[in-house]
Amino acid sequence: MEYDVIVVGAGLAGLVATAEIADGGKKVLLLDQEPEASIGGQAWWSFGGLFLVDSPEQRRMGIKDSEELAWQDWLGTAGYDREEDADYWGKKWAEAYVDFAAGEKREWLTNMGVKFFPVVGWAERGGYHAGGHGNSVPRFHITWGTGPGIVDPFVRRVREHIKTGKVIYKPRHRVDELIQENGRITGVQGSVLVPSMALRGEKSPQDVVRVFEAKAEAVLITSGGIGANFDLIRENWPARLGIPPEHMLSGVPAHVDGRMLLISEEAGGRIVNKDRMWHYTEGIKNWNPIWEKHGIRILPGPSSVWLDATGQRLPSPNFPGFDTLGTLKAIKNTGYDYSWFILTQKIIEKEFALSGSEQNPDLTGKSISKVLSRIRPGAPAPVQAFLDKGEDFLTADTIDNLVMKMNKLTGANRLDADRVVEQIRARDREIDNTFTKDLQITAMRGARNYLGDKLIRVAKPHKILDYRNGPLVAVRLHIISRKTLGGLQNNLSAQVLDEQGEVIPGLYAAGEVAGFGGGGLHGYRSLEGTFLGGCLFSGRVAGRAIVSDLT
Repeated sequence: MEYDVIVVGAGLAGLVATAEIADGGKKVLLLDQEPEASIGGQAWWSFGGLFLVDSPEQRRMGIKDSEELAWQDWLGTAGYDREEDADYWGKKWAEAYVDFAAGEKREWLTNMGVKFFPVVGWAERGGYHAGGHGNSVPRFHITWGTGPGIVDPFVRRVREHIKTGKVIYKPRHRVDELIQENGRITGVQGSVLVPSMALRGEKSPQDVVRVFEAKAEAVLITSGGIGANFDLIRENWPARLGIPPEHMLSGVPAHVDGRMLLISEEAGGRIVNKDRMWHYTEGIKNWNPIWEKHGIRILPGPSSVWLDATGQRLPSPNFPGFDTLGTLKAIKNTGYDYSWFILTQKIIEKEFALSGSEQNPDLTGKSISKVLSRIRPGAPAPVQAFLDKGEDFLTADTIDNLVMKMNKLTGANRLDADRVVEQIRARDREIDNTFTKDLQITAMRGARNYLGDKLIRVAKPHKILDYRNGPLVAVRLHIISRKTLGGLQNNLSAQVLDEQGEVIPGLYAAGEVAGFGGGGLHGYRSLEGTFLGGCLFSGRVAGRAIVSDLT
């Protein structure tokens, strides 16, 4: 055969696997339906957060972490309840991944030139008992260079192999079918799409120029999830999260459509945990969109008051940054698809960050001087741009005027100013003491016991209705689609399994299409920093396993 391996999808998992396979001396055909401008896929757009355990960055910040504590948090978060079937391989992948995150992951990346921002973030804080959901300690390591800083080392490795002929990279090649011969996957058939000058993230034309066919000893699927396919999201929406949202923003470009999941299923691959997905609740409409319904996620600190669409404060522990899916359920239980933050200028200056490489030009551009500018008065420039131009951001000098603007924005008088004032005034009274019955304020004060949060992430507790802390800010928050937690079930050699749990010879999967490993290594929830990490790990495992299998 002309190729040893065909890799379908040039996102992060595909690039990692391709580099590993070519390093092992095998010839790879790397296919992707998008133009070359989109190499790296969703990872390029990311904030670059990675889950690491007991890292030097943690130790320098005074964080005491261990693999045992990380695994405790993982189990409490995943909530595996299908261990004899759909969760069997996912849990095994999770054990291997946590071991990787506590072991060679950081050294492997730093040897390729990856560096990390010194302050470790604390995502998904939980808010339940010690054995429940959430990170007990900060583990969110921001890559210096954000998403591109993760993607670039693997692009370089792949391009080096392209020069030697070990990798043949063909963008605008869309796979439409897997070829099966005598029960084995032996190649792909597909369509060559018209050339496109579409920039990264922009929708590219799908007109077909001609068909193609390619054969290989193995085919690896690394094509991503269903985040832009709202029909599939709604079709698989779990009843436990309420009624599927009528209105959503998209956190990913249009090509993240789940096509290869369905094509792999038609070839016999088993998809498990379809009802598990990860969507954020702090989405805002991008004032400068790149793709249709383009949403940006706010990465919030813990101080904003979170109200539902009717103006009721969300119940504990649905605080900003604590439990993504718990808050999603609470919002959907209200019968509406949106909610509100109410905060002050002081809070937005210190606590608002925006997810995405393009929303963090200082970190993405590796500019120390621009990063240091964040400590100056005023909101970071990308946040200020949303304050100035984003339709979901409102400001006012008084709470009455703010509520009036909030009602005007939605076109419905769902918010009662007196009720909103009553709740925020009650909250403000709790600020007078360093102890309180308000669990959100307790959480805010507790967060500032961590040096990283005190320095750059959590505002000093203050009264929201005190004019000295103003102006007041309201932000309308939408549900924003993002990740597929289920997927093709595969074993620890990344081999795809059929409905009987048997290996489909010649077929492998890695990345989001495989639920980041095993058809769902996260279980029901994520600890964050584990999507990029899951692509890195599963791509590496798949690449090395394929080399071993073909040797």
